[in-house]
Amino acid sequence: MNFRSVAAALAASAVLPFSVAHSADLEVTHWWTSGGEAAAVAEFAKAFDATGNKWIDGAIAGAGGTARPIMVSRITGGDPMAATQFNHGRQAEELAQSGLMRDLTAVAEREKWKDFIRPLSLLDSCTIDGKIYCAPVNIHSWQWLWLSNAAFEKAGVAVPKNWDEFVAAAPALEKAGIQPLAVGGQPWQANGAFGVLMIAIGGKDTYLKVFQDKDAEAAAGPDIAKVFKAADDARRMSKGTNVQDWNQATNLVITGKAGGQIMGDWAQGEFQLAGQVAGKDYTCLPGLGVNEIITTGGDAFYFPILKDEEKSKAQEVLASTLVNPVTQVAFNLKKGSLPIRGDVDLAAANDCMKKGLDILDKGNVLISTDQMMSADSQKQMEDLFSEFFANPSMTPEDAQKRFTDIIASAD
Repeated sequence: MNFRSVAAALAASAVLPFSVAHSADLEVTHWWTSGGEAAAVAEFAKAFDATGNKWIDGAIAGAGGTARPIMVSRITGGDPMAATQFNHGRQAEELAQSGLMRDLTAVAEREKWKDFIRPLSLLDSCTIDGKIYCAPVNIHSWQWLWLSNAAFEKAGVAVPKNWDEFVAAAPALEKAGIQPLAVGGQPWQANGAFGVLMIAIGGKDTYLKVFQDKDAEAAAGPDIAKVFKAADDARRMSKGTNVQDWNQATNLVITGKAGGQIMGDWAQGEFQLAGQVAGKDYTCLPGLGVNEIITTGGDAFYFPILKDEEKSKAQEVLASTLVNPVTQVAFNLKKGSLPIRGDVDLAAANDCMKKGLDILDKGNVLISTDQMMSADSQKQMEDLFSEFFANPSMTPEDAQKRFTDIIASAD
């Protein structure tokens, strides 16, 4: 899709009418539809409504892979929402370069976002050609293994402390009628799980060589072969999961029907909603208990350019509200993510969130693949790993060859 030509056509036909609107109802699109996510986004809505404006919720079911094309189509088709969620990184890059997204630099400078947003790479991901186009709202890390304490007790084995122990416990779980690893059918889940294994098994340097440097030789090398061996183990352990959505897979862990799930820290919202207690009912292993490193990706809100003057003013209020310290605490405690501010009180954080905060404080962080790879390259990887997890006849060696080809042509 040529966003620039669409932007030029819209600009040529645009007529800015005299606005008589006195209300500022802003439609906000996002893909937060699970129970925990809905509870978290309600905090944003409540905070924005308190400013005298109105949050009109535009939730789109099906996670980002389903929602993003709809969002992009509306923006490029001349029917923009007032604000929309994307992940930090390059997902909205062409939209901004095409002149379809609002420049938030003045708001960010007035409120000194650079002084409190951490890590600064979050704001860097919002910056294109020196202008800031989005408001980061959280730090979401993928690198977690969530374990059901009840499942391992039923199987008669100790709760694993790392990935190798988890793999070793799989036969006991299966004998007890428990699914060892829950992986839903959405392609991004398989792709995300592989990325977690990349850091845990392949290590930081290999991860950066492959995704940041686009080093095809490294992608074809022995370190990545070990990662594909681990992915093969994950594929075997996840066989028969038979659910589609990520939160359905999380529920299998919550109910003790599955031993574990590789999923981002947003899974915490589901455990919390179910009344489960970290360290008692479930165990979390950052970095799969192997490499305690987290990626600092997450979510941000972009603001399409609007013709309505009142709504345009309210967009600035919404951007400010999203990064407000009180809003940040309320939202992230329910979302399970880390706040983008380093100056807020998170004494109420549970044990798993505290582990993430400690890793962040130590600086054991990496930028996410969303921040290094184009949306097209990400989609190619999703397709590959979705097929790999679904098709046991695809060997790890064949999958690695296809992966190497993707990295060789990645942008």
